[in-house]
Parts: sequence; structure tokens; C-alpha cells
Amino acid sequence: MPSYLQLLLLIVPVFGVMGIGVLMRRFNWLAAAADESLLRLVVNVLYPCIIFENVYANPALREPTNLGWAPLVGFGTMSVGIGICYYAAKAMGFTVGTGLRTFAFTVGIYNYSYISVPVVEALFGRETLGVLFVHNVGCEVAIWVVGVLVLAGQSLRTGWRKVFNAPVWALVVSVGVNLLGLGEYIPAVFLVVVHALAACAIPFGLILSGATLAEHLFRKTTDLVDLRTILGAVGLRFGVMTFLMLLLARYGPFSADLRHVILVQAAMPAAFLPLVIVKHYGGHPLVAVRVVIATVLVGLLVIPFWLRFGLAWVG
Repeated sequence: MPSYLQLLLLIVPVFGVMGIGVLMRRFNWLAAAADESLLRLVVNVLYPCIIFENVYANPALREPTNLGWAPLVGFGTMSVGIGICYYAAKAMGFTVGTGLRTFAFTVGIYNYSYISVPVVEALFGRETLGVLFVHNVGCEVAIWVVGVLVLAGQSLRTGWRKVFNAPVWALVVSVGVNLLGLGEYIPAVFLVVVHALAACAIPFGLILSGATLAEHLFRKTTDLVDLRTILGAVGLRFGVMTFLMLLLARYGPFSADLRHVILVQAAMPAAFLPLVIVKHYGGHPLVAVRVVIATVLVGLLVIPFWLRFGLAWVG
């Protein structure tokens, strides 16, 4: 089993790439005006390519248990997480109008993509990575349906529209190719192009995430430090939610690949996507910023511990 140091060295490069994004924004090498274009590139081109590459010929995704349970687990863990964080926030004194919904939304959504993808690939390989992408469809549904309902009271109709995006369609196509055994008929030139684009997906996403964080990292310390928000976010994200997800990974009726996906997701910090969504739907951006920054900084030291514990306990 990997040691704590080995696991730490596994995730440090991930945070290092994010750090490059922070520096690029700090020195204005990556202007904020470019964010929307880069996000479209990542979401509509690069991320679909990494999904296709890891799914179109994946034996693990020919198992009905993985195709059925993975998205349900993604939806369930994120939806339940948002609910738990909502009532925990109320107990902590948050109210509607002072960040209750934003806190629940931001803490309840774990980083299911940019950090977990390289960790899953490094620890368990490409078959498990394919299961992760199917799992993430459930996460997307939870964010745009349950999460947005909690955050801003939007209708189910509005949320469902957001679910049918380029990554989801890429997953549908690649799962179909995999189940029908059509992978051998795909031209090699096409696969080379897909591979080249797929290799850019996570680095681009991490750099863009770092640049987004940079806009908030250099605020006044008094703006960023709020002990109630920080301690509550860290305690819930790396305490309550991690423990519950590890229980699910150990005792749930899942394949080994899905158990490993849940194990990694259990150790993740808060996601970066809420920073954008909270602002768009009229939440409290400063609360979201505090949650994300606190869990990312603490996560650098805590993630290897939980991964090591999970590997020993879950298997």
C-alpha cells in the first residue's frame, strides 16, 4: 500500500498545476477576459475527448452494475451531502440571506473531476477512470437539479437543461461504442487526435481553476478568514462527509472499480464549479470562496491521509 509520502507526492503536482494558474492570473498572463473561451474549450472539446478515450473500449463499463450504480452513487452522495450541509449550516447559525444556501451548496459538492481524475488514474488505472466518468454524470444531475434548487429555487426544468451538455453526450456515445464493440472500427488517426486533446483536459482545467481562485486569494485576510465558515466546511467536507462515503464504499453492493471511485471522491475538497454558479444565481460568493480556499489548502495535507486510510479499510 502506498505510504502517506507517496500519496502526498501524487497529489502535489495536481495542486502545482493549479498554482501555475494562480501565478498566471496574478501576473496577468491569463486575463480574466479569456476565462469564458477557455472554459468552453475545456467543457465542449477537451473533456469530451478524455471521456471518450477512457470509455469507448473499457471492459469495466460492460458490467451492468457499474453502468447502473455509478451514476446513482454520484447523484445520491452529492444530493445527500448538500442536504446534510444545509441542516448543519442551520445548526451553526447560518440563515437564508447570510449564506445558508451557499454554504450547503458549496460544501456539499466535492471536487469530482479535476483533482479526482489524475488521482484515480494514478492509483487504479484507466478502467476505473471510465467508471469515474459515468459516476460523474450523476454528480452533474445533482448539481444542476438538486443543488440549483437549494441555492436559488430554480425550477427542475431549468436544471435539467444544464445536464445535457457536451461531456454527457460524449459519455453516451462512448458507452454505446463500448457496449456494441465498435471500438476496433474507429480510425487510428481519429484516436491519435482524441488522445492529444484528452491529454490537455485536466491541465487546462486545473490552470483555469487556479486562475479563478487567484481572483479571491489576494483579498484582504479579514475578508477570507471566518472561523465559523472555515471550521464548518473543513469538518463537514473532511470529517462527516468523508466518513459517510467511506462507509458506503466499504459496505455498498458495488464492484471494486466503483468502490475505488467512491474512496477517492470521499477524500476530495470542495469543487471549484460552485464559485461560478453561486455568482450566477445570486448567492454569497464570499462564503463560497472561503469554503473552497479552506478545503483546498487543508486538503493538500489531509487527502493523502484519507486515501491511505481508505485503501486499508475499503481495500
